[in-house]
Amino acid sequence: MESKSCNNFISYVGLEEHELQPLGSSRRNSLCDNNIKLLPGEALITKAQRVLMFSPVGDQNQGTSGVLFVTNFKLSFVTTEETDGEDVARQQNHLYGYMDTCLTNIEDIYVTVGDKRRKLVPGNTVPSKVKGIFITCKNLRTWSFSFKFSPIGDGKNVLQTLLHHAFPSGHNLLFGYDYREAYYSSLDKGVRLFRDISDWQNELERTVRNEKLRKSWRLSIANVDFKLCSSLSRYVIVPDSVTDNQLMDAAKCFQGNRPPIWSWSSSRGAALVKMSELSPLVTNRKQENVMFENVRKSHPQKMQPFVLELNKGINAKLIAAAFSKFAVLCCPENIRQFWLQDNNFYSLLENTKWLKYVSYCLQKAVEACEHLHSGSSVILQEGAGTDLCCVISSLVQLLMDPYFRTINGFQSLLQKEWIAGGHPFCDRLGHIAQRTSEKSPVFLLYLDCVWQLIQQFPAEVEFTETYLTTLWDAAHVSIFDTFVFNCEKDRSAAATDPEKPFVLRSVWDWREQFSDQDILLFYNPFYNSRDATDKGMLKPLYSIPTLELWTQCYFRWIPTLEIRNGGRNHIELYARLLRNDVNQLKMCLNGNCGSPTIKSNSYSVPMNIDSFYPFSSKKSGNTVSAPIMNSSILATESLLEAQSLITAAD
Repeated sequence: MESKSCNNFISYVGLEEHELQPLGSSRRNSLCDNNIKLLPGEALITKAQRVLMFSPVGDQNQGTSGVLFVTNFKLSFVTTEETDGEDVARQQNHLYGYMDTCLTNIEDIYVTVGDKRRKLVPGNTVPSKVKGIFITCKNLRTWSFSFKFSPIGDGKNVLQTLLHHAFPSGHNLLFGYDYREAYYSSLDKGVRLFRDISDWQNELERTVRNEKLRKSWRLSIANVDFKLCSSLSRYVIVPDSVTDNQLMDAAKCFQGNRPPIWSWSSSRGAALVKMSELSPLVTNRKQENVMFENVRKSHPQKMQPFVLELNKGINAKLIAAAFSKFAVLCCPENIRQFWLQDNNFYSLLENTKWLKYVSYCLQKAVEACEHLHSGSSVILQEGAGTDLCCVISSLVQLLMDPYFRTINGFQSLLQKEWIAGGHPFCDRLGHIAQRTSEKSPVFLLYLDCVWQLIQQFPAEVEFTETYLTTLWDAAHVSIFDTFVFNCEKDRSAAATDPEKPFVLRSVWDWREQFSDQDILLFYNPFYNSRDATDKGMLKPLYSIPTLELWTQCYFRWIPTLEIRNGGRNHIELYARLLRNDVNQLKMCLNGNCGSPTIKSNSYSVPMNIDSFYPFSSKKSGNTVSAPIMNSSILATESLLEAQSLITAAD
């Protein structure tokens, strides 16, 4: 950070949204008067001087002094302590820093009244004197600030600003609509977004290689204008025996107008199908039976499909309630609460039911896999068909299809089943403040299930837990279209809005956020990339005693739990070093030992890392680094044509 002496602070407190203007390009990257770096379109709203920030679960009598800023994108704390030259061994995001949090990541805000805290929501009266605030985030990070030494009114201004901007009342108030950075996509061509008809056609051909079996299904354009269903993609794959007119008539009988839609097929022609339940107003099950019959006709042996009902004992509201209790274990307010919870941790964990729901999802996925493996088609049926259907269908495909265990395959899977499939991310992640709360971390539940697979099958998945944790963080950045819309219809409407268009930036374009060195940590050094035909179905253990806690994601913000220079991630680190040595030997055998391309495709990875690396909450101090070669250059025909980790061919 630069440090210049200038006085150009402008307060935007009290101004309405339409009065907020972005700072000019000549000023947006300046760092004056302890100001912060602003993205194009980001506007500084208010700040508080001489703020004390307290460490999570730390001593509330010893805080770090700094300046607290609020923009229309983030909350940022700039410490007055000297940090230049500090060797930081943690993930570096191009869009926001370690001492920042996106406003869309803020879950709850509490005002400190004596030794107690009172939760505030938009519309609440803000005290005239605000001595301190406590903030919890959706990714379980907490922030504790004191305005004891701040100028009068600074605390109140910050609190009012946060209540107004962290809980927007309309979708067009999200920062993604104001972000003015030009976008030149570097998205890997291997990632399918399933917006074009060709992606659906290619997916059908990839999974159903037998042309005769493929003819049992067809690509329908009945929803090209979203007249069939507002939450489905423009293109859907349905049984060949169903005409578009029949599909339109049948859809009216199902919740959300979501009739049976194809997701995936096994090599034997057994299909995985998703659908919603009948509308409560429909008492005649004729249309449901007709659609079941069409799915049966699409089977090579005309076998009756197995219907797996997913609405018994679990739903979005129960998942939200479970996570709310679980979050209390991950966000203790003070050291006393931490130790009290620690004494009864496992009983408290059991009472949350979080792992129970992880177990349930894995169990249902295995059950569906067994039916598909035996040759039966499976129909996943759930209320609206947009929550657990997404979880189970994408888990099933991950277990049965090795392609989806690669990074590009996994990202394509999420695009197909979650984004194109109409999971209401905007509602579930709480991007917009609503009176009737529909928030629920259904996506996090899925990521937890995937993490369990990584633990049980460490050589079968190309991506790491660091990738999954980063993905959960990215879900709360309103710059990317991937997780801020409920469906493709909303996404399309926002992108073509003549007054305020939303630029579609895919979260899978990881270079928008990270350097190649950080992206390197997304790739699993244990991954065995043998031919996909040799890889069979994965069958994970799903009983609660066999499950583990995803500590990197859930506990990384609690310094008390961090192991200095220790933890299981050292195993992964040394695996990278061994893989690096193997790659170096391969290069030497090919006569390329001194190639400059090898040096340009290597990165220094710190050796002295802590257990939550690369999300360590502690200063790293002096680290010993080792060069790790980008192994993707082995996949190219010529070293001179070697590409980066992201653009290299599979």
